[in-house]
Amino acid sequence: MANLSKIRKLKPFLDEKVELYNQFKFIATDPISIPHKFQKKEDIEIVGFLIATIAWGNRKSILNNGDKLCEILQFEPFDFIVNHTEQDLKACKGFVHRTFNAEDLKYFIRALKFIYEEHNGLESIFQKHQTKNSLQPAIHQFKSIFFQLDHEKRAEKHVSDPEKNSAAKRINMFLRWMIRRDTNGVDFGIWKSLSPSLLSCPLDVHSGRIARELGLLQRMQNDAKAVNELDTNLRLLDPKDPVKYDFALFGLGAFENF
Repeated sequence: MANLSKIRKLKPFLDEKVELYNQFKFIATDPISIPHKFQKKEDIEIVGFLIATIAWGNRKSILNNGDKLCEILQFEPFDFIVNHTEQDLKACKGFVHRTFNAEDLKYFIRALKFIYEEHNGLESIFQKHQTKNSLQPAIHQFKSIFFQLDHEKRAEKHVSDPEKNSAAKRINMFLRWMIRRDTNGVDFGIWKSLSPSLLSCPLDVHSGRIARELGLLQRMQNDAKAVNELDTNLRLLDPKDPVKYDFALFGLGAFENF
Protein backbone atom coordinates (compact mmCIF):
# COMPACT_ATOMS: atom_id res chain seq x y z
CA MET A 1 0.00 0.00 0.00
CA ALA A 2 1.18 3.52 -0.75
CA ASN A 3 2.32 5.81 2.05
CA LEU A 4 -0.72 7.16 3.95
CA SER A 5 0.65 10.66 4.50
CA LYS A 6 1.67 10.93 0.82
CA ILE A 7 -1.84 9.94 -0.28
CA ARG A 8 -3.49 12.46 2.04
CA LYS A 9 -1.23 15.22 0.69
CA LEU A 10 -2.73 14.52 -2.77
CA LYS A 11 -6.26 15.30 -1.59
CA PRO A 12 -6.38 19.10 -2.26
CA PHE A 13 -4.85 18.63 -5.72
CA LEU A 14 -7.21 15.80 -6.67
CA ASP A 15 -10.28 17.52 -5.19
CA GLU A 16 -9.49 20.52 -7.39
CA LYS A 17 -9.28 18.28 -10.47
CA VAL A 18 -12.59 16.58 -9.57
CA GLU A 19 -14.24 19.99 -9.39
CA LEU A 20 -12.73 20.94 -12.73
CA TYR A 21 -13.71 17.81 -14.67
CA ASN A 22 -16.95 16.69 -12.97
CA GLN A 23 -18.87 19.07 -15.21
CA PHE A 24 -21.77 18.52 -17.58
CA LYS A 25 -19.97 20.46 -20.34
CA PHE A 26 -17.51 17.57 -20.75
CA ILE A 27 -20.07 14.84 -21.49
CA ALA A 28 -20.75 15.56 -25.18
CA THR A 29 -17.90 13.30 -26.30
CA ASP A 30 -18.37 10.76 -23.50
CA PRO A 31 -20.44 7.53 -23.70
CA ILE A 32 -22.54 8.79 -20.75
CA SER A 33 -24.08 11.31 -23.17
CA ILE A 34 -26.19 8.52 -24.72
CA PRO A 35 -28.24 7.60 -21.61
CA HIS A 36 -28.55 11.34 -20.90
CA LYS A 37 -30.96 11.44 -23.86
CA PHE A 38 -33.57 9.68 -21.68
CA GLN A 39 -35.56 10.61 -18.58
CA LYS A 40 -37.19 7.39 -17.37
CA LYS A 41 -35.15 5.38 -14.85
CA GLU A 42 -35.45 2.07 -16.73
CA ASP A 43 -34.60 3.70 -20.06
CA ILE A 44 -31.50 5.33 -18.56
CA GLU A 45 -30.21 2.12 -16.96
CA ILE A 46 -30.86 -0.07 -20.01
CA VAL A 47 -29.14 2.31 -22.42
CA GLY A 48 -26.43 2.96 -19.83
CA PHE A 49 -25.71 -0.75 -19.50
CA LEU A 50 -25.63 -1.32 -23.27
CA ILE A 51 -23.45 1.71 -24.04
CA ALA A 52 -21.08 0.81 -21.19
CA THR A 53 -20.83 -2.71 -22.66
CA ILE A 54 -19.55 -1.32 -25.99
CA ALA A 55 -17.49 1.51 -24.44
CA TRP A 56 -14.12 0.44 -25.76
CA GLY A 57 -12.18 1.64 -28.75
CA ASN A 58 -12.71 4.83 -30.70
CA ARG A 59 -15.00 7.29 -28.90
CA LYS A 60 -16.68 8.53 -32.07
CA SER A 61 -17.47 4.93 -33.03
CA ILE A 62 -18.86 4.24 -29.52
CA LEU A 63 -21.18 7.26 -29.76
CA ASN A 64 -22.29 6.43 -33.31
CA ASN A 65 -23.10 2.85 -32.31
CA GLY A 66 -24.80 4.11 -29.14
CA ASP A 67 -27.14 6.11 -31.35
CA LYS A 68 -27.74 2.99 -33.46
CA LEU A 69 -28.65 1.05 -30.31
CA CYS A 70 -31.23 3.69 -29.39
CA GLU A 71 -32.68 3.43 -32.90
CA ILE A 72 -32.89 -0.38 -32.69
CA LEU A 73 -34.70 0.00 -29.34
CA GLN A 74 -37.11 2.42 -31.07
CA PHE A 75 -36.10 5.18 -28.62
CA GLU A 76 -38.25 3.41 -25.98
CA PRO A 77 -35.64 1.07 -24.44
CA PHE A 78 -37.64 -0.35 -21.52
CA ASP A 79 -40.80 -0.81 -23.55
CA PHE A 80 -38.81 -2.52 -26.31
CA ILE A 81 -36.97 -4.81 -23.86
CA VAL A 82 -40.08 -6.09 -22.08
CA ASN A 83 -42.43 -6.23 -25.10
CA HIS A 84 -40.21 -7.13 -28.07
CA THR A 85 -41.00 -10.02 -30.40
CA GLU A 86 -38.59 -12.15 -32.41
CA GLN A 87 -39.68 -10.07 -35.42
CA ASP A 88 -38.54 -6.90 -33.63
CA LEU A 89 -35.08 -8.42 -33.13
CA LYS A 90 -34.52 -8.39 -36.90
CA ALA A 91 -33.64 -4.72 -36.39
CA CYS A 92 -30.38 -5.91 -34.80
CA LYS A 93 -29.17 -7.26 -38.14
CA GLY A 94 -25.86 -5.73 -39.16
CA PHE A 95 -25.11 -4.17 -35.79
CA VAL A 96 -21.47 -4.54 -34.81
CA HIS A 97 -19.07 -2.78 -32.47
CA ARG A 98 -15.63 -4.35 -32.36
CA THR A 99 -16.38 -7.96 -31.32
CA PHE A 100 -19.90 -7.20 -30.05
CA ASN A 101 -22.21 -8.24 -32.88
CA ALA A 102 -25.91 -8.57 -33.73
CA GLU A 103 -26.22 -12.01 -32.11
CA ASP A 104 -24.69 -10.67 -28.90
CA LEU A 105 -27.12 -7.75 -28.95
CA LYS A 106 -30.10 -10.09 -29.43
CA TYR A 107 -28.98 -12.11 -26.43
CA PHE A 108 -28.48 -8.98 -24.31
CA ILE A 109 -32.03 -7.86 -25.15
CA ARG A 110 -33.46 -11.25 -24.16
CA ALA A 111 -31.38 -11.34 -20.98
CA LEU A 112 -32.49 -7.86 -19.98
CA LYS A 113 -36.11 -8.90 -20.45
CA PHE A 114 -35.45 -11.89 -18.19
CA ILE A 115 -33.86 -9.64 -15.56
CA TYR A 116 -36.81 -7.21 -15.49
CA GLU A 117 -39.42 -9.97 -15.48
CA GLU A 118 -37.78 -12.45 -13.11
CA HIS A 119 -35.36 -10.40 -10.98
CA ASN A 120 -37.15 -7.06 -10.57
CA GLY A 121 -34.62 -5.20 -12.70
CA LEU A 122 -30.93 -4.38 -12.78
CA GLU A 123 -30.75 -2.37 -9.55
CA SER A 124 -32.42 -5.15 -7.58
CA ILE A 125 -29.70 -7.68 -8.47
CA PHE A 126 -26.87 -5.41 -7.34
CA GLN A 127 -28.75 -4.45 -4.19
CA LYS A 128 -29.35 -8.08 -3.30
CA HIS A 129 -25.76 -9.22 -3.83
CA GLN A 130 -23.81 -6.25 -2.48
CA THR A 131 -21.51 -6.90 0.47
CA LYS A 132 -20.71 -4.57 3.35
CA ASN A 133 -17.65 -3.16 1.59
CA SER A 134 -17.96 -3.84 -2.12
CA LEU A 135 -20.07 -4.29 -5.24
CA GLN A 136 -17.49 -6.54 -6.91
CA PRO A 137 -19.13 -9.79 -5.66
CA ALA A 138 -22.44 -8.42 -6.97
CA ILE A 139 -20.90 -8.05 -10.44
CA HIS A 140 -19.98 -11.74 -10.32
CA GLN A 141 -23.54 -12.68 -9.32
CA PHE A 142 -25.00 -10.38 -11.97
CA LYS A 143 -22.96 -12.08 -14.69
CA SER A 144 -24.12 -15.50 -13.49
CA ILE A 145 -27.78 -14.41 -13.63
CA PHE A 146 -27.39 -12.56 -16.92
CA PHE A 147 -26.17 -15.68 -18.73
CA GLN A 148 -28.75 -18.12 -17.37
CA LEU A 149 -30.62 -18.26 -20.68
CA ASP A 150 -29.37 -20.29 -23.65
CA HIS A 151 -26.54 -18.38 -25.26
CA GLU A 152 -23.38 -18.68 -27.30
CA LYS A 153 -20.36 -19.01 -25.02
CA ARG A 154 -18.60 -16.17 -26.82
CA ALA A 155 -21.19 -13.66 -25.55
CA GLU A 156 -19.90 -14.08 -22.00
CA LYS A 157 -16.74 -12.09 -22.72
CA HIS A 158 -18.83 -8.91 -22.93
CA VAL A 159 -19.54 -8.92 -19.18
CA SER A 160 -16.40 -9.01 -17.05
CA ASP A 161 -16.04 -10.91 -13.77
CA PRO A 162 -13.91 -9.56 -10.88
CA GLU A 163 -13.76 -13.07 -9.43
CA LYS A 164 -11.74 -14.03 -12.52
CA ASN A 165 -9.39 -11.14 -11.67
CA SER A 166 -10.85 -8.74 -14.25
CA ALA A 167 -10.74 -5.01 -13.54
CA ALA A 168 -14.31 -4.96 -14.94
CA LYS A 169 -13.76 -1.39 -16.09
CA ARG A 170 -16.93 -0.97 -18.14
CA ILE A 171 -19.37 -2.39 -15.60
CA ASN A 172 -17.73 -0.41 -12.79
CA MET A 173 -18.18 2.67 -14.97
CA PHE A 174 -21.86 1.79 -15.48
CA LEU A 175 -22.31 1.39 -11.72
CA ARG A 176 -20.68 4.79 -11.16
CA TRP A 177 -23.19 6.35 -13.56
CA MET A 178 -26.15 4.72 -11.83
CA ILE A 179 -25.13 5.14 -8.17
CA ARG A 180 -22.92 8.22 -7.75
CA ARG A 181 -24.94 11.32 -6.93
CA ASP A 182 -24.13 14.99 -6.60
CA THR A 183 -25.53 18.24 -7.97
CA ASN A 184 -23.28 18.43 -11.05
CA GLY A 185 -25.56 16.38 -13.29
CA VAL A 186 -22.97 14.09 -14.88
CA ASP A 187 -23.69 10.85 -13.00
CA PHE A 188 -27.36 9.91 -12.67
CA GLY A 189 -27.54 8.68 -9.06
CA ILE A 190 -30.84 6.91 -9.75
CA TRP A 191 -30.04 3.71 -7.85
CA LYS A 192 -30.92 5.01 -4.40
CA SER A 193 -30.69 1.59 -2.70
CA LEU A 194 -26.91 1.44 -3.16
CA SER A 195 -24.22 3.58 -1.54
CA PRO A 196 -21.56 5.43 -3.57
CA SER A 197 -19.10 4.35 -0.85
CA LEU A 198 -19.21 0.81 -2.33
CA LEU A 199 -18.22 1.83 -5.85
CA SER A 200 -14.94 0.81 -7.46
CA CYS A 201 -12.94 3.00 -9.80
CA PRO A 202 -13.21 2.12 -13.52
CA LEU A 203 -9.60 1.14 -14.14
CA ASP A 204 -8.06 1.09 -17.61
CA VAL A 205 -4.66 1.74 -19.14
CA HIS A 206 -5.09 5.53 -18.90
CA SER A 207 -6.44 5.88 -15.36
CA GLY A 208 -3.98 3.19 -14.25
CA ARG A 209 -1.04 5.16 -15.62
CA ILE A 210 -2.10 8.35 -13.83
CA ALA A 211 -2.83 6.48 -10.58
CA ARG A 212 0.69 4.97 -10.66
CA GLU A 213 2.34 8.31 -11.37
CA LEU A 214 0.49 9.81 -8.40
CA GLY A 215 1.47 6.92 -6.12
CA LEU A 216 -2.11 5.71 -5.69
CA LEU A 217 -1.35 2.36 -7.31
CA GLN A 218 1.71 0.14 -7.12
CA ARG A 219 0.48 -2.99 -8.92
CA MET A 220 1.47 -2.97 -12.58
CA GLN A 221 -1.35 -5.08 -14.04
CA ASN A 222 -4.77 -3.49 -14.52
CA ASP A 223 -6.74 -6.29 -12.88
CA ALA A 224 -9.09 -6.89 -9.94
CA LYS A 225 -6.21 -6.78 -7.45
CA ALA A 226 -5.21 -3.37 -8.78
CA VAL A 227 -8.82 -2.16 -8.52
CA ASN A 228 -8.86 -3.26 -4.88
CA GLU A 229 -5.58 -1.44 -4.18
CA LEU A 230 -6.79 1.75 -5.87
CA ASP A 231 -10.15 1.55 -4.07
CA THR A 232 -8.37 1.25 -0.72
CA ASN A 233 -6.32 4.38 -1.39
CA LEU A 234 -9.19 6.44 -2.85
CA ARG A 235 -11.32 5.62 0.20
CA LEU A 236 -8.62 7.20 2.35
CA LEU A 237 -9.28 10.42 0.43
CA ASP A 238 -13.08 10.23 0.58
CA PRO A 239 -14.70 7.15 2.15
CA LYS A 240 -18.22 8.28 1.21
CA ASP A 241 -17.54 9.06 -2.46
CA PRO A 242 -14.20 7.52 -3.50
CA VAL A 243 -15.01 7.16 -7.18
CA LYS A 244 -15.40 10.91 -7.70
CA TYR A 245 -11.63 10.73 -8.24
CA ASP A 246 -12.27 8.93 -11.51
CA PHE A 247 -12.95 12.42 -12.91
CA ALA A 248 -9.50 13.58 -11.75
CA LEU A 249 -7.66 10.54 -13.11
CA PHE A 250 -9.48 10.78 -16.45
CA GLY A 251 -9.08 14.55 -16.78
CA LEU A 252 -5.37 14.50 -15.93
CA GLY A 253 -4.79 11.87 -18.62
CA ALA A 254 -7.16 13.08 -21.33
CA PHE A 255 -6.82 16.85 -21.07
CA GLU A 256 -3.52 17.61 -19.33
CA ASN A 257 -1.15 14.92 -20.64
CA PHE A 258 -0.09 14.47 -17.02
